[in-house]
Amino acid sequence: MTEQIKAICLEKPNNVVVKEVPYPEKSDNDVLIQVESMGICGSDIGAYRGTNPLVTYPRILGHEIVGRVIESGIGMPDGVGVGDRVIVDPYVFCGQCYPCSIGRTNCCESLKVIGVHIDGGMQEVIRHPAHLLTKVPDNLPIHQLPLAEPLTIALHALHRTTLKSGEHIVIIGAGAIGLMAALAAVQYGAIPILVDILEQRLEYAKSLGIEHIVNPHKEDDIKRIKEITSGRMAEVVMEASGANISIKNTLHYASFAGRIALTGWPKTETPLPTNLITFKELNIYGSRTSKGEFEEALDMLSTNKINASHIITKCIKFEEIPSFISDLSDHPENYLKINAVF
Repeated sequence: MTEQIKAICLEKPNNVVVKEVPYPEKSDNDVLIQVESMGICGSDIGAYRGTNPLVTYPRILGHEIVGRVIESGIGMPDGVGVGDRVIVDPYVFCGQCYPCSIGRTNCCESLKVIGVHIDGGMQEVIRHPAHLLTKVPDNLPIHQLPLAEPLTIALHALHRTTLKSGEHIVIIGAGAIGLMAALAAVQYGAIPILVDILEQRLEYAKSLGIEHIVNPHKEDDIKRIKEITSGRMAEVVMEASGANISIKNTLHYASFAGRIALTGWPKTETPLPTNLITFKELNIYGSRTSKGEFEEALDMLSTNKINASHIITKCIKFEEIPSFISDLSDHPENYLKINAVF
């Protein structure tokens, strides 16, 4: 009889359960990992709601995954072996297409994200390509380590826009990724301006040291950003909400010769005043997933440059994931980040 393991399976929209699935079988180029902790991401919530067009059902969720290597594979990074605790890079690329050939593997033409396009890591044991692992530091609690994955998303946007010390960066969306981007920007010597319509999130960011917060529902956002930047507007803008109006606002928030990173995923197309792009000669960068940022993210967390306990709202047990996915879908304002442990 085939050995069974527990997994978090999304059977169809609005129906997520703990169920038994077959123990994974690996190829020579895979490792097996005993999963220890995982994060619940916005993409999991989109899949649960049925609003993520990339997800097919049924699907085992989860791409923010930390665990111990229990069986090795060809291609493991130097210094990683059986028994080591690792975080998985969840973006599985082909290695053959044009983006892969120039090292832009996060832009792979056939990119597969675990938990989205293919089964994910919310299960007791997973198989994963051996080369897509990063060893984690041993000075962080196990439930905090998965936070490194969404932090790489924030860092990737800062890298795409080459954020420099002394520059202003408007970050739209004060969720986990937007807040971590603001905290990372401070570490870069930049001046973050966090924009959101949820006052509770803005006030929390302020309590963590983010000086400049703007609520467009309460004040003139463009006027306020102009004041903060002494009339220049922001040299860098990062859009992390995916709201159509916010994407459009990036053009207004940016300075002349400014740079914009589009990180949020809108549900529909966004009409843009392209005359502003030409008039200001703006650089607009897509910022998709991450590439090569895990080491920096883990360093920031392990050295407390970003305090993981400030981002993680709640730590739960594996079996509680279905109920909390439902609650997070219904009441996203109550949580910044939820991580789970076995």
